[in-house]
Amino acid sequence: MANVFGVQIFFIVFRECLEAVIVVSVLLSFLKQTLGQPGQDQKIYKRLERQVWVGAASGVLLCLVIGGAFIGVFYGLGKDIWSESEDLWEGIFYLIATIIITIMGLALLRINKTKEKWRGKIAKALAERNKKQQTSTSSRIGDWSRRYVMFILPFITLLREGVEAVVFVGGVSLGLPATAFPLPVVCGIIAGLTVGYAIYRGGNVMSIQIFLIVSTCILYLIAAGMFSKAVWSLQYHVFAVKVGSDVAEEGNGPGSYDIRETVYHVNCCNPETDDGWDVFNAILGWQNTGTYGSVIAYNMYWIGILATIGCMLYRERTGALPLRQRALAFMLKVPVLRNYAKRKQEMSREEVDEVMRQIQDDTRNDAGLFKTEVSSEN
Repeated sequence: MANVFGVQIFFIVFRECLEAVIVVSVLLSFLKQTLGQPGQDQKIYKRLERQVWVGAASGVLLCLVIGGAFIGVFYGLGKDIWSESEDLWEGIFYLIATIIITIMGLALLRINKTKEKWRGKIAKALAERNKKQQTSTSSRIGDWSRRYVMFILPFITLLREGVEAVVFVGGVSLGLPATAFPLPVVCGIIAGLTVGYAIYRGGNVMSIQIFLIVSTCILYLIAAGMFSKAVWSLQYHVFAVKVGSDVAEEGNGPGSYDIRETVYHVNCCNPETDDGWDVFNAILGWQNTGTYGSVIAYNMYWIGILATIGCMLYRERTGALPLRQRALAFMLKVPVLRNYAKRKQEMSREEVDEVMRQIQDDTRNDAGLFKTEVSSEN
């Protein structure tokens, strides 16, 4: 199963695809509220709506090209690099994958807040675009960006999300064969589009949230197993170097593991040699030999996840973590950290609504000017 369907790849693609759908839905909702009402020019509305879809499709297409090139180069050049120290590389790759999956899981838990987050981001982007227009209204670039802003925004946004997905998928699948990519990518895209469409159409938010929570739990089961496997692989590499032979050829019996570091060992259920157990190894991190390091790592991972989710719940209820505002205020005074602190400062709902109202007025004016320009050209 692990050679055909990479479960972690599915969840990464699902999450990124879902966020991309939410971005497009926010833009389409913005256009409908601004120009799609009865009595308004439907021709302009349809043209701008088409820009959103073309921009989104172009961004996704470019991401697929980048992703295909990335996978081709990686599997074309990278196979011989770690063939002599497979356990060492697997330990490093599993550690990287654990970090990436953990971050993605936390983001998946907050996906119900993503629509509001992207609404604020898009409001900021449109406001900055308008400011630039006011300073360079006579330039051709400013005029072009004004006319095709609904193409530029989804194109750049989905391109960034797609490149992020390529990097994340590459990170979590460094130890998997190329055959484990196509099926989970297709299934992840379909699942992301389906759930995103349900959110856009105003489906049962509670059932969607339950689905996302269950998905995150599965994702963390995989990540916990990967973290345990990372420690296990690194310890196994150290043992193999000390023994000075191919330990894997010893099978399941004595000599195949370091008894000084072992908590438990069973002479069966080896994911490397016994059929079927590789599925549990891929999903849950099962090994027929448990070391002190791998067992402690598994438990410490869950303690860390519980602490992180506790902090998220505290922030959800109180509005901010302790000392967060003071830390951001301090970073704003440091030139190197100023831009980072500005990105982390969130707009309030009232500020977002006010910016969106201003942008809607500007968009209506731009649409009227755009209509006049088109009429004069014809």
